Amino acid sequence: MIGGGQLARMMVPPAIHLGLRISVLAEAEESSAERAADAIGDYRDPETVHAFAETVDVVTFDHEHVPGEILRELERRGVAVHPRPEALQYAQDKILMREKLSGLGIPVPAWAAVADEGALQAFIDEHGGRAVVKTARGGYDGKGVRVVADAGEARDWFTALAEDGRGGHLLVEELVDFTRELSQLVARRPSGETRTWPVVETIQRDGVCAEVLAPAPVQNPATLDEAARIGARVAEGLDVTGVLAVEMFETRDGRVLVNELAMRPHNSGHFSIEGSVTSQFEQHLRAVADLPLGDTSMTAPAAVMVNVLGGPAEGPMPVRYARVLAEHPRAKVHSYGKQPRPGRKVGHVTVTGDELDAALAEARAAAAAFA
Repeated sequence: MIGGGQLARMMVPPAIHLGLRISVLAEAEESSAERAADAIGDYRDPETVHAFAETVDVVTFDHEHVPGEILRELERRGVAVHPRPEALQYAQDKILMREKLSGLGIPVPAWAAVADEGALQAFIDEHGGRAVVKTARGGYDGKGVRVVADAGEARDWFTALAEDGRGGHLLVEELVDFTRELSQLVARRPSGETRTWPVVETIQRDGVCAEVLAPAPVQNPATLDEAARIGARVAEGLDVTGVLAVEMFETRDGRVLVNELAMRPHNSGHFSIEGSVTSQFEQHLRAVADLPLGDTSMTAPAAVMVNVLGGPAEGPMPVRYARVLAEHPRAKVHSYGKQPRPGRKVGHVTVTGDELDAALAEARAAAAAFA
């Protein structure tokens, strides 16, 4: 696994249970997945990645940022890479992703690739006076995303593109009037076998996923059915292998529009560790190793995941364990081994049960005890 973050960390237990040896190429010594880190190095350096790949049978990812040319060279050398570079590019570049999804007939917000302020202002004027501007590459958790009413609000991004010397475009999209955000997780193996989890509702705060409700409360059954169909179509149309998260908007008129893609285990699937027969982490390992996929049924009628953002004012999460575990025995607490920092994802709490509201209240209370 390239990348030593919390996703790699949470991949370790199911790898052990499956009898797989998991090796991690981490960016730094003190990474979340340091216990599984067999190499420390820069994932943007070809020789570092090639040397690491020679020690494993399959390469997969904790993030989408490894340059495509490095991964294509791995394939030329006979290394199994999942997801393949041809699929991963659509999670690395938002403009390519919009072009591909539009070509497949998958519903997305109105969008354009703009190279200057004039083009951006024209789009803003044509779409109600406000729009969402995104950097094509590198943004996540609200970074690289702005809601603007004037093209001048993105001037620094255009300047950076010009100074880069390679040119480039920003992605601009309509500001969607949505009622909630949904996520469909799909697992697909090279043979084509596909499994999906129930559609979940995600709740964002300051551009960061704060809570996940599984399954998504039913407001319109047809909408959830459509979200599930879209997730499966994206996985097949992009030839994704491994776990894919398709993040979507549910609009006020009942439509479902694809917002973002993540070709790896995703925050919206963390509930599955306790909430599903097969977690997204075990399923990802099964998929990239081309093993039969597991049952994705819920283990309880409801599961709620609440992120711990920021963490305790003093010390890492475990300093609060005695109190939290005593007061919330139904809660399952996951620490990412990170030092607290405002807005940082340092862990999460999951509660399963028969009733969604009760599980949500318990998970929120347990997570809040780490503040």
